[in-house]
Amino acid sequence: MPEYEPPSTQETIALLALARKSQARIVTKRGDIIFQFYPDDAPNTVTAFIKLARSGFYDGLTFHRVEPGFVIQGGCPYGTGTGGPGYQLKAEFNERPHDAGAVAMARAQSPDSAGSQFYVCLEDAHFLDHKYTVFGHVTQGLDVSRQIRVGDTMERIVIEPTNGTESRRA
Repeated sequence: MPEYEPPSTQETIALLALARKSQARIVTKRGDIIFQFYPDDAPNTVTAFIKLARSGFYDGLTFHRVEPGFVIQGGCPYGTGTGGPGYQLKAEFNERPHDAGAVAMARAQSPDSAGSQFYVCLEDAHFLDHKYTVFGHVTQGLDVSRQIRVGDTMERIVIEPTNGTESRRA
């Protein structure tokens, strides 16, 4: 597996500007999951995610964890929940709640151990609030998220311009 680097300061500046007018589209065989970013609440997490997605890191990875009524999780290059991009991110806990559709970074026991693995809340999970970095929210395809099964593939994650009609949760 190639080594990946977190965004440099210059990349972060450019990727934050991009994040403010973009969304992520997770393409799966079951349909697309689209989510907006929270660049002001989790700038380092958002920029690292965008950099990984644009590099093709997530393309072909699986959802290795599916807990019906709770979360789907993916982003491990090994498909086991044990891998990452080769670096760890400092936690950016914020006031964004773990509502149905919240997109957050998975981590190990250490708060500063997130890397590439992320999860989507299928239902409200407020017991996770302030313990994990919420960096986005599903605007379309939460129903698709609920159909995901263990081993389903993220065919690709595309960072694309928002079309202005998605709900922008403030």
